[in-house]
Amino acid sequence: MKESQLNLIINEGEGLSVEFKEKYSSKIVRDIVAFANTKGGNIFIGVKDNGEIMGQKLTNKMKAEIIDLARKCEPSIQIKKIQHFGKIVIVSVESGCEKPYSCSSGYYRRLDAVTQKMTQKEIRMVYKNTANIPFEERSNNDVSWRDISTEKIKAFFKEAGIAVKKIVKQDVLSSLNLVTKRSIKNAGVLLFAEKPRDIIPHCQMTLVAFKGEGRVNIYDRKDVKDDLLTQFNEAIIFLQKHLNMRSEIKGVNRRDIYEIPIEALREAVVNSIIHRDYNMRGTSIMVEVHEDKVVIRNPGHLPDGLNPEVLMNISVRRNEIVADMFDRMDKAERIGTGIDRMRKAVKEAGLPAFKIESDLFFTITFQRPVSGIKERRSSEKGSEKSSEKILRAISDDRRISAAGLAKILEVTPRAVERHIAKLKAQGRLKRVGSAKSGHWKTDIKSGIKERRSSEKGSEEGSEKGSEKSSEKILRAISDDRRISAAGLAKILEVTPRAVERHIAKLKAQGRLKRVGSAKSGHWEISGKAGRMKK
Repeated sequence: MKESQLNLIINEGEGLSVEFKEKYSSKIVRDIVAFANTKGGNIFIGVKDNGEIMGQKLTNKMKAEIIDLARKCEPSIQIKKIQHFGKIVIVSVESGCEKPYSCSSGYYRRLDAVTQKMTQKEIRMVYKNTANIPFEERSNNDVSWRDISTEKIKAFFKEAGIAVKKIVKQDVLSSLNLVTKRSIKNAGVLLFAEKPRDIIPHCQMTLVAFKGEGRVNIYDRKDVKDDLLTQFNEAIIFLQKHLNMRSEIKGVNRRDIYEIPIEALREAVVNSIIHRDYNMRGTSIMVEVHEDKVVIRNPGHLPDGLNPEVLMNISVRRNEIVADMFDRMDKAERIGTGIDRMRKAVKEAGLPAFKIESDLFFTITFQRPVSGIKERRSSEKGSEKSSEKILRAISDDRRISAAGLAKILEVTPRAVERHIAKLKAQGRLKRVGSAKSGHWKTDIKSGIKERRSSEKGSEEGSEKGSEKSSEKILRAISDDRRISAAGLAKILEVTPRAVERHIAKLKAQGRLKRVGSAKSGHWEISGKAGRMKK
């Protein structure tokens, strides 16, 4: 740039591609984003709004900071040039080819001579206008072959039923149409990157279970920040964990039947992954379990001209590559029968039709059975009793496994996991260390308050509860003087360690003693206890 050109620009003042800054600050990133989202332009640092030159020195630190600010934008912005010209600094930004761009404070555009924050509607319009090349098809310059996971490729081949002796990453992704001449496509990152969220930050699915009908009380949450197949699998596990299930026996086979057909939920989850608008950064697929419904929501509205009523008859896919990959894994079908199958499954289960809504997000809402809501509410007390039993068992053995807890409660391991998730959310239980070698830690106040329960599941920590347990032990021994500690634990529905504690107390009181060895001996009850009613 010549001096005469600079003088002419300053005299003309700020405009669509010209911005003056009196001095440097990190807020310059908003103007960088605005120019990248519009037609490009130059930022003149050291010039007041009225064109008066104040001057600005360009240091290596400033230059590095400007480049770093641009690099941290979503997607990253390449600064064309930073130069010191006379007394001022000029930062040149080109119009981007991956619009819209955003920084930590949002999306910006250039409107005449003003950098303006964009509205949701304006953001949608930019997405629409720049969506000629789908997100999944675009080359990603931030990924290398080292970022691609061989194990995830193996997992894909296993799901797809493909036998391969030797895996060469470049050959596999090339054969699946996941690379360009320049680099790996975004679809390849979403499916096979070791840590896809490090490269595409919005590659995430959020799983949430709420207590009640609102979106306030969260009792379980999981953020799946991994590849698309992992997101799918984790979503199904989460739904199975939080929905009621009954078993139906036919001959020698058992079939698990969920309150909402699991095949309908699978279709909805796959649909959310395949049809998600991955251009919408800062968003996530949401899977929500409420007391009265299940909601599955993905970023991206229906294509213009389509409405939910016609979805059963046509197939329109936003991400053809992703859809093809899930089809290969037998998770989805390209012929567009998913919505129809979902409707049939829900109807056969005797449930109300699911509801479809489309605005900035596409949402499917399944209603849970009304009878199930009443049962869940009535079972809350029973659930609380089970939670107390878990806390008591853990206070007896802090290294007890979920399988051990399931055996004591006589429930499934999945039911135990539900109770543990609830106790964790309440802050009453915490896992310290790994699943294999760690231990449980209970809330101190809760542990003091909720020590030992009676037969009905009431608290055993109190003196009264402890006395009741001791009396039960004495009654059981009066019926069978050779009964073992394990047999007593089964009758009281507590751990053997808890029984040992009660026996030690009775011995100290002189009410019980052991005659002979632990294996061949018997119990002897002293005093009034020996004459107690059965």
